[in-house]
This record gives sequence, structure tokens and C-alpha cells, in this order.
Amino acid sequence: MSNSYSLMIHGGAGALEDLKHEASESTFHQSITAILEQGRQRLAQGDRALDVVEYCVSLLEDDRLYNAGCGSVLNADGQVEMDAAVMNGRDLKAGAVAGIKQIKNPIALARRVLEHGEHVLLMGDGALEFAKFCEIEIYPASYFITAARIQQLAAVQVSGGMTLDHERVKPSQKLGTVGAVARDLQGNLAAATSTGGLVNKRWGRVGDTPIVGAGVFADNETCAVSATGYGEQFLRTVLAKTISDLIQFKDLDAAAAAQAGIDYLVRKVNGDGGVIVIDAMGRCASAQSTSGLIRGWIEHGGEAYCKLG
Repeated sequence: MSNSYSLMIHGGAGALEDLKHEASESTFHQSITAILEQGRQRLAQGDRALDVVEYCVSLLEDDRLYNAGCGSVLNADGQVEMDAAVMNGRDLKAGAVAGIKQIKNPIALARRVLEHGEHVLLMGDGALEFAKFCEIEIYPASYFITAARIQQLAAVQVSGGMTLDHERVKPSQKLGTVGAVARDLQGNLAAATSTGGLVNKRWGRVGDTPIVGAGVFADNETCAVSATGYGEQFLRTVLAKTISDLIQFKDLDAAAAAQAGIDYLVRKVNGDGGVIVIDAMGRCASAQSTSGLIRGWIEHGGEAYCKLG
């Protein structure tokens, strides 16, 4: 089956138990399955993994269910600041943006950074200037902000802390960072991750999402990884690259490496989050230390599956 395509996407990790008792569970299933099938069409016709992960993450960014693009969580100033990264496993090229505003699809801007080739990571106002240079449309702040996110920020600010937006602030708001990993018909791997970050974040905080090796990684020799959770913990453990190294040096498959990576995350920093992984043979896997991880997958061109727990 090594000459077939595989695809995985995720919509965040956290305390998702209440979704089991709400109509929103079916909403997530429908969203994840629809995006998987659109990604399948492109992979089946021979599109590159790099193009497909960007495409799938753009669709997730456009869906207000998730903490990325439209519907991102709000920072302490009531604004949206987004991070995104994409990596190509064939040549290890990567592009990332951090702390950006007014860009409809941050993952598309990250892809332009990759294609431009001079840099890997652009941030803030500089990233916005680069977007204008690339003639990417600038959207008003109102496009990104939803009433639910305003209410969520107010609830978190009462406690004075910062949270993943899946935590128990309100049962209906367990939503999250998005990502995609893929293996195409040519055997190339790619990974992409996008987020609005933590609710009530301050001081220009940036998490793991735009950092190669922490929230995203892809190498044709090993695997493609996209992560979601508390970014500081993934940064300290360089978790995406750690999972790749477990495959490279321990000869693990996707499932064993994903679980070993999460075990390491918990053992070293008591980390909260999850990962999706596709290895060089196209095997799909996920693991998490949280009670829930919103993800879906198509392994070796087979049936599409979706799971929230």
C-alpha cells in the first residue's frame, strides 16, 4: 500500500466530553468528513501533499468551529493574533507566520513564505507587509471576531488566566487549533498547522504552531506531524521532531512513535495536547494526553474516519 495516498486532519485537543451530549458532535463529524473527502479528491488525482495540507487547513480556517482563521480566540486586548506553518517533507522547506492579523488564511501566507525561500518565519507587522507584497487580501478585524469568542474571553478574564479554548469555560466552546498531514501518490509527505493561540494571551505570546520541529514537521524519510495543545510544552520538548527522531533512530511506525512522543511529553513536562502522524509508508496514527482529540483520517486511500475522543 506504500504507493497510495493518506490524509489526516485535526481540529484541536482538550476536554471534549460535553460534545458527546450535544448536537455539535455531529457538526464536527460533518465538518471533518467533508474536508477529508475534498482532500481525498485532490490526492487521488495526483496533487502534491504540500498543496493538499494547505488546502485542507484553509478549509478548517474558514470554518468558525475552530480556533484558526475566522473564529480564532481573542487575546487580552480583544484582538485576533494568528500563527501558522507548513513544511514539505521532500526538501525540508518550511514557511511560517506568527502574531498576524487580518489575513483570512494564515496557512496560505505561510506557504508564500515557503515559496519565497529566503526566510522560514515572519512575524507581526513584517508578515503583514509581506502579505501586501504578495498581494494577499487584507480583511477587516470584524471578519474574524465572533460573539462566542467575545463571551469566552470575558469568562476567562474573570479568572485572570490563559486557557486552551477547549477547556471548561463553557461546554459549547471546546474548539481548537487545526492541522493536516498527508502522503501523496509520489510518496512525498507534508504537514501544516494553524491556530489563534490561547484565550487571553498577552505580550505577543507565540506558541508551538509556527515553530518547525515543535508544532509541525515533515521529512520524507520519517513522517509528517501536526500538533495541538499547550504550545509552551510542545516547544520545550520539540515534540514534532522528537516523534520524527523516534521513527528515524528507533525504527518505530507512526502509531508507536506518536504514543511514545506523547508519553515523553507527559513524563518530561506533564504536557497537555495531541498529535496526528503519517509515516513514510502512509500509516496514519494519533495520540493525546487530553481526554479528547478532534481528528479524521484516510489511510492508504481507504474509508474516511472521524473521532472526537
